[in-house]
Order: sequence, then C-alpha cells, then structure tokens
Amino acid sequence: MSWLRKKRVLLLLFIGFTAILFLGTNWMSWFYPIHYKDEIRKHSSTYETDPFLVAAIIRVETNYKTGRESKKGALGLMQLMPDTAKWALEMAKLPEVSLDELKEEPSANIELGTWYLSSLSRQFDGNRTAVIAAYNAGPGKVQSWINDGQWDGTEAAAKDIPFGETRHYVQRVIYYYNQYTEIYSEF
Repeated sequence: MSWLRKKRVLLLLFIGFTAILFLGTNWMSWFYPIHYKDEIRKHSSTYETDPFLVAAIIRVETNYKTGRESKKGALGLMQLMPDTAKWALEMAKLPEVSLDELKEEPSANIELGTWYLSSLSRQFDGNRTAVIAAYNAGPGKVQSWINDGQWDGTEAAAKDIPFGETRHYVQRVIYYYNQYTEIYSEF
C-alpha cells in the first residue's frame, strides 16, 4: 500500500472514530433517519400505534418523500389508496381531506395512515406482522391467507406469504422497524 493510500485510510479512520465519539451511539441515525417525528409522535399517541411501525412503513413506502403517487394511485408519504382513505376518513370521523391534500400534506397523510394501522391492529389482535401484510395486500386477503392455512400470520413464517410483493414488503418493514427500535431509544 502506498504512503498516500495509507494516509487516506488513516484520515478516514480518524474521521470515523471522531464522528462516533462526537455522536455517541446515535451515529446510525445518519443512515436511518426518521423525518416528521412530531407528526408521527402525535398521531401515534392519539391512535395508540407504535411510532416505529409508522416510521418503518413510511420509510418503505416513500422514504419520507412527499407528493408521491404510485402507479396504482396510492397517495402521499404512507401511500394510501383513495378508496381506503375515503373509508378511513368516514370511519375515523375525521374532517374531509382532498386527495391533493392527502398526497401533499405530511400531517394529514400520517394521521390517516396511522389511524388505518390502528384499525388493522384491532382487526388482527395486535399481530404486527399481519398488520404490515394487511397494510400492503389488504385485510381481506391477509385474513383469507390465515383462514385457509396458507400463512399463519407470524413473522417466523413470513416466507409463506403467498404474494411475493407482500412477503418482500413485510420483510423490509420489519427490517426498518428493527433498525429504528435499536437506534432510537425513545420516540
């Protein structure tokens, strides 16, 4: 290794160790940031939903980028389908929100998405893995997979989820959920 290369490696090591000392154990938050913490905290508290789950869903759905609309028409940070959003607004008795607001306004989208996660959690008796799957595939499909014995609803059997997209989605959300709970001591 050349002298110049050794010098670069030592400089990078010095910068890395300095960053760790300066930031403490929270240096991983650079790689796994949580945006919209106030909104997530507020709505998670209101609807008694795990804020780390909300953050993980947002990370997988849009990586915290507002104004997103999927090819299938899902809107905003939490990628809510318009029909699901209309149903959730009615069931939650929340003020009417336009689809444009749902797409562009983080707080409105996070509130409705968090309410929906809370609803799914009640439907699936707090089974976080089934809730994540239902958020992606729909509660009817997930319930039928469980009832038909195709999947038992557990994280350990996530490999048995019949839809590849949902199986991959569940694995990604759980990955980010675990990262967030390890990195952030509290929300």
